[in-house]
Amino acid sequence: MRVFEKQGTVDEELAAKFDSELSLELMEYQDEMPLGLKEFLDSSLFEVNDKPGEEEVELVGKFGDETIRVEFSIADLNVANSAEDLDDSALFDDQTSDDGITSGGTQSKSGKSEGRSPAGNTDEEDDFDDDQPVSFPSRVNVTIEKASGGALQFEAVAQDGMIVIDNVYYHKSAELATAKTVHADWERRGLYAGPPFANLDEDLQVLLERYLDERGINTALALFIPDYIDYKEQKEYVSWLSNVKNFVES
Repeated sequence: MRVFEKQGTVDEELAAKFDSELSLELMEYQDEMPLGLKEFLDSSLFEVNDKPGEEEVELVGKFGDETIRVEFSIADLNVANSAEDLDDSALFDDQTSDDGITSGGTQSKSGKSEGRSPAGNTDEEDDFDDDQPVSFPSRVNVTIEKASGGALQFEAVAQDGMIVIDNVYYHKSAELATAKTVHADWERRGLYAGPPFANLDEDLQVLLERYLDERGINTALALFIPDYIDYKEQKEYVSWLSNVKNFVES
């Protein structure tokens, strides 16, 4: 195999750009968990399992003889940001300056989180951006396991302080409900999920919602999840910037 001794010409510039972006993010980076998230965990039945470098987050709690697992992912925030970028790009394409040049541009993650707007926006447009929290749907999987065996699994979405149930699965084996293997995933795909939740009898829907509410799957959790996703995604982004910069420099 041929080995080229010549060093890459873009390495230094790329590393400097990563360093600049990292410095920008670190200006407002908060490594410590925000107080609101701590307060939720201190007052709820859940403990958080959050492994650095992974997208998935798990909350685990005990309710009587039941083990309750709540899983969600920071990938939902990235999807939401991508959709927002597409909308912004379409808007910028329609905006032209007086000399006929189309205006546009990109923002850093810090800029987006602060509601910064592209150059040329009017004060009226800024009114829609400043201090307006971005709401995005977060997919949530809730698994309730009984010590005697079996599990119920709820597919839901957390948004705007609500937990909206989509489907309810019954598993004879709690292990099947929680296993992270390809085989288990294939088996779960073939399970009957019952009718869509919205098609169930209304009284049954209400009782299932109350069933979850008693187990901490409630408004407080629906507000916690997107806030935790935002907190974790920022931590992972800062770590990613640092890792890639160090790799390029080495």
